[in-house]
Amino acid sequence: LQLSRMELVEEVRREMDANPMLSDEDIEPRHREVTDVGLPKTVPGERPFEERIGETERHEADTDMQHRAEERKVQEVDWEQFLENRTLQQPMPGEGRSGFEELPPIDQNLTKPRSLADHLRWQLQVSDFVDEERHFAELVVGNLDENGYLDLKGVERPDGTKTPDLSVEDLAREAGLHPDDAEEVLKMIQLFDPVGVACRDLRECLVVQAEHFGYTDLECEIIGQHLHNLEKRAYQTIAKDLKIPVEDVYEAAKEIQKLESRPARNFSETDDRTIGITPDVYVIKDGDQFVVLDNDRGLQRLYINESLAKKLLRDPSAKDFIGEKLRSAQWLIRAIEQRRKTIIRVTECIVKMQRDFFEKGVAHLKPMILRDVAESVGMHESTISRVTTNKYVHTPQGLFELKYFFNSSIRRVADEDIASESVKQAIKKIIEEENKKKPLSDQAIVKILKEKEGIQIARRTVAKYREMLGILASSKRKQLF
Repeated sequence: LQLSRMELVEEVRREMDANPMLSDEDIEPRHREVTDVGLPKTVPGERPFEERIGETERHEADTDMQHRAEERKVQEVDWEQFLENRTLQQPMPGEGRSGFEELPPIDQNLTKPRSLADHLRWQLQVSDFVDEERHFAELVVGNLDENGYLDLKGVERPDGTKTPDLSVEDLAREAGLHPDDAEEVLKMIQLFDPVGVACRDLRECLVVQAEHFGYTDLECEIIGQHLHNLEKRAYQTIAKDLKIPVEDVYEAAKEIQKLESRPARNFSETDDRTIGITPDVYVIKDGDQFVVLDNDRGLQRLYINESLAKKLLRDPSAKDFIGEKLRSAQWLIRAIEQRRKTIIRVTECIVKMQRDFFEKGVAHLKPMILRDVAESVGMHESTISRVTTNKYVHTPQGLFELKYFFNSSIRRVADEDIASESVKQAIKKIIEEENKKKPLSDQAIVKILKEKEGIQIARRTVAKYREMLGILASSKRKQLF
């Protein structure tokens, strides 16, 4: 029950490989009634079917003889000689080819995004590094984090202890490179594409990029000495310290913002385009009603291979083995069916309780906890939790995890309570519509929520929801230019 759809598909495949009693198709013959529908119709201008029976039999006999002759010829072919001749007949490189032969094999057209490590190793291959420098560069690439920074901090062992932190000199000694040359080689790696990769912190990353792209001395000085003030948008402080007009600081900040803070941004170990979510159930509106349908596409329908079981049971020594496999197959089939019914039952209950959401959207999501559904369907809360984890539903409002519909309640002044997810969306909307040059503080958002939405909420709760939405504080949202 707790398995996601992908995990269930994989589990079914494993069971089918291990259990000969399972089949993904109903191979048992089914009785079919013979009716006049299957008889050949008489075509106008031809003799009745009864008079053409003999001709049909002769035609089928001739066809059967031709088929057997073709099979005999195929069996007499020397396949080794045939394949050898085909190899010799392959066109030489550069010879003209036409039609589909001009196209490369399909597997050469199936591409995936190159990871940052692969991209750097390719540049390393075409560089003029000596063996020790190349080995050092490989160690550097192997110690990059997901953002493209050089991470030499120790890692935690399974027993809870931690490995010691490393240094650039440690990598150099392991590669057989003189420690004095390590920093120079590292600087060369930092100029690989993307520029700024393999730096040890944000400041170094931005400085490398600024120097490479020809930024002014003022811009490089601001990066080197006032990055913390730049982050806080304390432009007046920077101008006072450097004794320059604040307008110059604004212009420099505009240029610095163009630099890349995450060198690995355009690279990924996984291809996001191939990550897809297949819903377990669909919620479809039919007239005034919402109908819940299960999605069995891609999920094999399992059957008991009765004919094989009957044959194997004739062997007395195989009865225990076959009996165990039969019980296992029956249990799996029943468990999958029970899982399907349970998910549909829980989803129907969610649709009933959250009808306004399915009709009007996220703003009308109601507070709901596991106990509400558990009591309605007569199951334990832990069962509802397993049913809704990693299970997805496709609705008229979009694709959601079933857990999405469970929210704590937020009190409103003169109306029924509202779901916390709806409050998050209200906060997001308020911030999107604010004046970017005068962003709203968390306390101002509290006031707007109370006056316009009737939502009573503490300032720290607004701050928590804002952080969950990935939205910066007002001091960091302020745009001066």
